Amino acid sequence: MDQALLLVRNELPAPGLNLAARSVSCHQCLYQFLAFVPPSNESLRKPGTASVMLDTQHPLTLLLNSSVGDRDLCKIQYHFGEFGNYSLTVKTISTSNQTVSCDLIINEGPINSYLPILFAFLVYVGILALLIAGRLLMKIDPVRNWVYKKLNPRATDRMINSELGSPNTTDSINCDPAPQSWSSGSRQRLRSLDTFRGLSLVIMVFVNYGGGKYWFFKHESWNGNLHFPSALFSRFVFIMGTSVALALGSMLRWGSSKWKVLRKIIWRSFVLILLGIVVVNPNYCLGPLSWDNLRIPGVLQRLGFTYLVVAALELLFTRADSGTWEGRFPALQDILPYWPQWIFILVLETIWLCLTFLLPVPDCPRGYLGPGGIGDFGKYPNCTGGAAGYIDRLLLGEKHMYQHPSSGVIYQSTMPYDPEGILGTINSIVMAFLGLQAGKITLFYKDQPKQIMSRFIIWGIVMGVISAILTKCSKEEGFIPVNKNLWSISYVTTMSCFAFILLLLIYYLVDVKKWWSGAPFLYPGMNSILVYIGHQVFANYFPFKWKMQDSQSHAEHLTQNLIATTLWVIISYILYRKRIFWKI
Repeated sequence: MDQALLLVRNELPAPGLNLAARSVSCHQCLYQFLAFVPPSNESLRKPGTASVMLDTQHPLTLLLNSSVGDRDLCKIQYHFGEFGNYSLTVKTISTSNQTVSCDLIINEGPINSYLPILFAFLVYVGILALLIAGRLLMKIDPVRNWVYKKLNPRATDRMINSELGSPNTTDSINCDPAPQSWSSGSRQRLRSLDTFRGLSLVIMVFVNYGGGKYWFFKHESWNGNLHFPSALFSRFVFIMGTSVALALGSMLRWGSSKWKVLRKIIWRSFVLILLGIVVVNPNYCLGPLSWDNLRIPGVLQRLGFTYLVVAALELLFTRADSGTWEGRFPALQDILPYWPQWIFILVLETIWLCLTFLLPVPDCPRGYLGPGGIGDFGKYPNCTGGAAGYIDRLLLGEKHMYQHPSSGVIYQSTMPYDPEGILGTINSIVMAFLGLQAGKITLFYKDQPKQIMSRFIIWGIVMGVISAILTKCSKEEGFIPVNKNLWSISYVTTMSCFAFILLLLIYYLVDVKKWWSGAPFLYPGMNSILVYIGHQVFANYFPFKWKMQDSQSHAEHLTQNLIATTLWVIISYILYRKRIFWKI
């Protein structure tokens, strides 16, 4: 997969040619040598040939030069197709001025590797159409009565007609709370939050299972993380902050003391971190887990620590009542009373900026944000991540970090780098705090959907403007590029912009207009910890994975990954129907 065959035919006499290539997506990279093409045999009139495999994920720039003197003969930029067969013929057009031509010929056309995606899309659209048709039929009294007779009428009627009540949060402040009170008299739960969380989680599961082995379902190699795989974790962090605001307010209104709440915060953070280190650890692929190769950072570890800081910060300043603030600017009642929180976040961000741009890193330029490897013309091969990578290697040790960062794919970096490292955790706290702000908006302006939506729009615009300034609307040339590996502040503001807008749309559709129930994403959203840990633990077990007939087929990989993801949605739906919610 993701490769094409190129046959280079050299009709030039000695001394031969050197073929090199560079990916267009590789910023300021060195050309990488591919093959030596021998000269033609003039006596036999036989050209020299060499065959190479080329990457088809991104356009390539091919460079042919003389093996002696490094004289550039031709440069070709082309996006080769998957499984395509190509020929590149190098010959002399004019012997007088030694003009050389390089002709690229398609011997066998590439396949359309995107057809499986189209087919899968049509299948899911068909399933959705059937479900909608079934829902419409259930509104017809004779059909509904017949279904009730075939099923358990009492249980079915109670489940269909009941409203999703707010969880009894007297003993729970989990970011994935389990409903305990389903009475119709309780305050209605915001389905949009669970739908938002579930949507992000379902896509995350699909991407983690392989995403059909398509390159665009993988994380960006370095800068420019704007496609949705790189946004998933940030959305999860964002909605965790939103849930913290709602849960803490509920607990305090129910009479729980702040010390009791703090103990629960610390315990849940500890359990999340422990689960991340012991249960969900990618270094298991290196053999039995031991301290010698234990990866310390991770997704759940970062979630746990971020949750600890943001929840404790909110607990310190939250009030049991969320009534109207009687200050001078009532329109800012969700911001001004919490000015110490904002000062704390600004101090954290100042620490991140100072460490990132001022910390001296051995053999690296100060403030370096690059991928190392062959990037920056190979000047800093061991500087992957700059200060962020240096701090992790210094405090954690190379063997306790992620060993295969995404920068190694295109930039060929060899240094371990952890995208969930120490320095980036600061900005994940900022991301969760912005989600916390969204939660405060829903609390302070409850039953005022226009106020909530207008503030979501304003926050989205503010975050978007900050991102445009920091990045100069450029992938590589901004002050601080968008980078998921570094969790740069521009990445946080950009993803927060998208999160506010996405939450606005889901809130409008699900909770305001009630045009959408949130299904099927609502169900995994209410059991997010179980689904996340479960999909990691059982990733290599049937029916989530099986031996494929053709491991080089996108169609087979896509089928397997979609079935595995769908199974987790079904499992979460069954648990929802049985009212089983796993909380920590």
